[in-house]
Amino acid sequence: MAELIRSVRGMNDILPEVTPYWQYIETTLRNVLGSYGYREIRLPVVEKTELFKRSIGEVTDIVEKEMYTFEDRNGDSLTLRPEGTAGCVRAAMEHGLLNQSQRLWYMGPMFRHERPQKGRYRQFHQLGVEAYGFDGPDIDAELILLTARLWKALGLTGVTLQINSLGSTEARLQYRAELIRYFEQHHEQLDEDSQRRLHSNPLRILDSKNPDMQALNDAAPKLLDHLDAESRQHFEVLCQTLDKAGISYEVNPRLVRGLDYYSKTVFEWVTDQLGAQGTVCAGGRYDGLVEQLGGKMATAIGFAIGLERLIALLEANDALPEATGPDAYLVAVGETAQSAATVFAEQLRDQLPSLRLISHCGGGSFKSQFKRADRSGARWTLILGEEEVAQQQVGVKTMATGEQQTISWQELADFLSQSAHQ
Repeated sequence: MAELIRSVRGMNDILPEVTPYWQYIETTLRNVLGSYGYREIRLPVVEKTELFKRSIGEVTDIVEKEMYTFEDRNGDSLTLRPEGTAGCVRAAMEHGLLNQSQRLWYMGPMFRHERPQKGRYRQFHQLGVEAYGFDGPDIDAELILLTARLWKALGLTGVTLQINSLGSTEARLQYRAELIRYFEQHHEQLDEDSQRRLHSNPLRILDSKNPDMQALNDAAPKLLDHLDAESRQHFEVLCQTLDKAGISYEVNPRLVRGLDYYSKTVFEWVTDQLGAQGTVCAGGRYDGLVEQLGGKMATAIGFAIGLERLIALLEANDALPEATGPDAYLVAVGETAQSAATVFAEQLRDQLPSLRLISHCGGGSFKSQFKRADRSGARWTLILGEEEVAQQQVGVKTMATGEQQTISWQELADFLSQSAHQ
């Protein structure tokens, strides 16, 4: 017997018992995004490797260690997308979308070769939202308010907003030099990762999750003290807008993005309910990325939400909807009834397009069919026998009460429709 082939480690099947939760979340996200005028864009799962090297940076863990990269038959280096922003910017540049302001969103799988753990998988799913061509802090506020509305629509609690400003590129370069000087003075206290990042990506040291680094990072120079005047005003207006909107937040000076194209506003929604994987949503301005990828300078801001973490957080909050079965399960006993059942079910679906109806297939005794109907969780079991077909009637059993009655085929659609609203 051949050995069973199993899924790739860190790439999980999402089974039918769970997909209703995904559908609920995806529908809620689409509805909220649509209410703000954001439009969906669908992007390739595979991009040229050079796109991520230029956007994320060649000297990063993602590019050096985590990307799924391969050569295709033409010898081109391709990569399964590890994130969505670079591909969205590439598409916007390629199709001329940056000629005017844009509000876009996308959803789908991303791929990183990381150590699988709860909330972190090698194939994971993200919602990405990007806005192009908006200069002021009003769009920053809109994206944060949009995420707050998402949590409200999902009935989600237990998330906290953290914000910071990275300032202009020039101000951040000056701060970067001061940060390097500070950490060089405490080189013996740096862990291995921080020593490696000291000259290549010192801002990422501030984001270290190592508890032994916290005191050192707390005493480090603060980026907010080095902002240029325009960035400071931008951040102040953003904070004022959030205050007026009643959005609570914490200014976290250690909240950074280690990539050079980020500027000004960065934000995260975090929770303490998911262990080490506490970030549910992360976003920020990346005004330098379009130019970095070969286009004309264009302002841009966006965020990403990890859907696996969102589902885990909803589960922790007991905020997932109850799983619902079909509305009705049709059993048919006898050759004549089985022959008539398929056509009868189609006619019923024509009359009630929203009806979720399972028509039993594969034969079997009345008892075995009825057991399947019961296990399906259907609200009603519809029963066709030889006599019912002859009289054009159907037995209807309400599963919650056990009440059973016989109804004509002509009256069944009205009965189900009216009962569904009771």
